[in-house]
Amino acid sequence: MKRICTVIFSLIMVCSALSGCSESSSVISQTSNSSKAEVSDSSDIVSTPDDVDIITTDAEMFTERDKNSDYDEKECVRIELSGNTAKSDSDCVSISESTVTITKEGSYIISGSLEDGMIIVDAEDSAKIQLILSGADIQSNTSAALYIRNADKVFVTLADGTSNSLSNGGVFNPIDENSIDSAVFSKEDLTFNGSGNLTVTSPTAHAIVCKDDLVITGGKYTLECASHGVDANDSVRISDTVELDITSGKDGIHCENSDEASLGFVYISNGMINIDAQGDGISAGAYMLIENGSFDILSGGGSVNGSKESSDNYGGFGGGPGGKRPGDEQVSQTEQDSTSMKAIKATDSIIINGGTFSIDSADDSIHSDKSVTIASGTFEIASGDDAIHAEETLDVSGGKIEITKSYEGLEALNINITNGDISLIARDDGLNAAGGTDSSGINGGRDGMFGGPGGGHGGMGGPMSSGNGSIIISGGTLYIQASGDGIDANGTLEITGGYTVVCGPSQGDTATLDYDVSGVITGGTFIGTGGAGMAQTFSSSSQGVVAIRTSNQTADSEVTLKDKNGDTILSCTPKLPFAVVILSSPDIISGETYTVSVGTDSGEVVAS
Repeated sequence: MKRICTVIFSLIMVCSALSGCSESSSVISQTSNSSKAEVSDSSDIVSTPDDVDIITTDAEMFTERDKNSDYDEKECVRIELSGNTAKSDSDCVSISESTVTITKEGSYIISGSLEDGMIIVDAEDSAKIQLILSGADIQSNTSAALYIRNADKVFVTLADGTSNSLSNGGVFNPIDENSIDSAVFSKEDLTFNGSGNLTVTSPTAHAIVCKDDLVITGGKYTLECASHGVDANDSVRISDTVELDITSGKDGIHCENSDEASLGFVYISNGMINIDAQGDGISAGAYMLIENGSFDILSGGGSVNGSKESSDNYGGFGGGPGGKRPGDEQVSQTEQDSTSMKAIKATDSIIINGGTFSIDSADDSIHSDKSVTIASGTFEIASGDDAIHAEETLDVSGGKIEITKSYEGLEALNINITNGDISLIARDDGLNAAGGTDSSGINGGRDGMFGGPGGGHGGMGGPMSSGNGSIIISGGTLYIQASGDGIDANGTLEITGGYTVVCGPSQGDTATLDYDVSGVITGGTFIGTGGAGMAQTFSSSSQGVVAIRTSNQTADSEVTLKDKNGDTILSCTPKLPFAVVILSSPDIISGETYTVSVGTDSGEVVAS
């Protein structure tokens, strides 16, 4: 999005709030809402969620062997696949027609094709087994192409320069007590590494399922499936030179453990991950930690589907709606109605320390039931609902975040912005500090449409609520273009630094600033324009504030502020119509007189 206002005050980002002055102009009262109380101590505002222990380094997440794809061909057992049978000279391998079973620890090179067969690993509990896929093409019409029944850990290495495929034909017939529902199914720890290619296809179910820890440290993968692309119980861990391309009827990557709260996490420290998911892009039942990587995520068909309750293709494959799953004739309507179509989602905390993200999601783009922390990274986000949502705390301390489309830009009970470069466009509020469960869903709003009954400000003529939310801006640059409130703090607002520009609309039940308890500015620069009907200015400040109600101004009406010497302090051109201008900056001195020009009108105002 283009910057809302262009500041032309030398090298420091000092922009005092300017307003158009005409004969009908008036200063907004600093106590325009008599119910406002003084700001409470920030220690009463900010709460810290009780996160589970989060493992934070590759050294803790990966073993040396996870990343080591070497093997000695002379020491490996060879398995040659041929149509409906296979051949091996080792007594560690048993072959029954087109079923190949590996029973001992060791390294196995697998090549050739099976037209309707499977590889089974069924070894002792302590066995570590390496399967080297070297031009292997395995199709199972009625079960998993690769089934890890028993071992300590299995490493699947993709041989350099080879293309491999594992696929299911759409049917899963029981072969033992385990409910196999994927082209690759593992009961044990499973690691993929190497530098070759692997295609996994599952037209009615999951692509890869691991009932333990799933690790991917190398290789290029193409997963196409009707359900989850990757589904693990304990963890999904991705690093190094992985290229992962997933097209899924449900979640792209799904990790969840219903028995242990500390498990079901996702850790990604590098890689190139492209996901087109009809459900969530990446979903963690516990926490999610992203250190680096490149992410291109399309969830639920993208932001264009923000008004839908489910994707037309949810659970389908190859474009068909409601695709079949094992044991089901069709996904139920109830399941479709409750589909989650978020891009990055976690039940516990989400921590992003770097990476490049291109996200287009029908539902929230980044969503946590607890906290979201963004320390670095580059984000391009289009969301059918909230761009970034946390039920408890949202901390932004760095990175570049560009939100081109959202219902609300940033939403959490407590929002803390200490650094970073943020620009956003929102159909409703730009920043919203609101407690409780996110009820907007993917219908495009708390009440389905802006300004409807029960909307912001307590509805038309309704009383203002008094919440316990907070918004604290202490640094960074923030540009907001909102069709609702620019900054809506259901509780308290505090600005102590940074450079903040808000462009709100002139119509409707909206305000540039909306707070229930107090709005305090003690540092930084604030430029705000918007409507006059519900206008609030800061309730308290330790630097100069200029707040003016003007006649109705059209978009692109230039605003300038000059001091008593005629020197321009600020010039800006709001991109939306406005009738209020609010400015504050360390360079605006309380009690001093300034000349304010808006369009063709001008006048003098004394800073409060």
